[in-house]
Amino acid sequence: MSLHRLAGRVAGAPISWGVCEVPGWGYQLPADRVLTEMAEVGFSATELGPDGFLPASPAVARELLGEHGLTCLGGFVPVVLHAEGPTDGSADDRPIATLREQVAHLAALGAGVLVLAADTGLAGYDTRPDLDAGGWDRLLARLATAAGVAARAGLTVTLHPHVGTMVESGADVARVLDGSDIGLCLDTGHLLIGGSDPAALARAHAARVAHVHLKDVDAALAARVRSGDIGYAAAVAAGLYRPLGGGDIDIAGIVGSLERSGYHGWYVLEQDTVLAAGPDPDAGPKLDVAASLDRLATIAATLTPEETSR
Repeated sequence: MSLHRLAGRVAGAPISWGVCEVPGWGYQLPADRVLTEMAEVGFSATELGPDGFLPASPAVARELLGEHGLTCLGGFVPVVLHAEGPTDGSADDRPIATLREQVAHLAALGAGVLVLAADTGLAGYDTRPDLDAGGWDRLLARLATAAGVAARAGLTVTLHPHVGTMVESGADVARVLDGSDIGLCLDTGHLLIGGSDPAALARAHAARVAHVHLKDVDAALAARVRSGDIGYAAAVAAGLYRPLGGGDIDIAGIVGSLERSGYHGWYVLEQDTVLAAGPDPDAGPKLDVAASLDRLATIAATLTPEETSR
């Protein structure tokens, strides 16, 4: 397997091993096993994972990652951006105060990317409230403040459209693109599930893409999530996410489009997983992750030098 045309830009994420911040999500594998298997499949960098996955001390967490030949590239940070109250980043702006704590932690870990989600304030991702005009104004204002907070700490902040958050649908994404300058985390799976065309978005708004989560998805199950026929967590447990090449998203087209546009950021392989129990040794999520890496290597081999040297 060779990722030479994307060398140093492909990373893993604990959610591919079923490690998630949602209460009751499923069996949570210990960090040592997840990090060991990340290294075994060939990763040298990972996103952070939820609170409690790694040690709270940045120094201790960096040491643990280093023992497995890994670094932390960034982390997923859900914040209730539409909450009422000041939006100027002052001490009374509670969402931004929360964000500052996360930014400081990521910076201490040596990370470079903050993946921000517009949290609903509810548990899980199965439902979300409607957002009125005032809520949207507060959300967009805080995106601008968040970008400045992250930049001053040397981090890039990106907004992650995500099922069950306040930025989920194609209309939500368009509103963020039109109403802010924040970079976009192009999560191919969540965009499709939310009703967007990730390939079209990559072509039309390549300049706004600052981070990428590569997922493949069963489009039929995604349609059932959109219609409300099945909840998000239940769909994940039923196999909503597939190894790259095993679903209905044009991953090759998206990667090619981004590379032609001059994208130089990370590709994080994410395949959200729910585990009922701890898998046997040499079984479980790492097999699907390895299959995704193999598929991405095949895609990388088709890229021309011109596509990856801009």
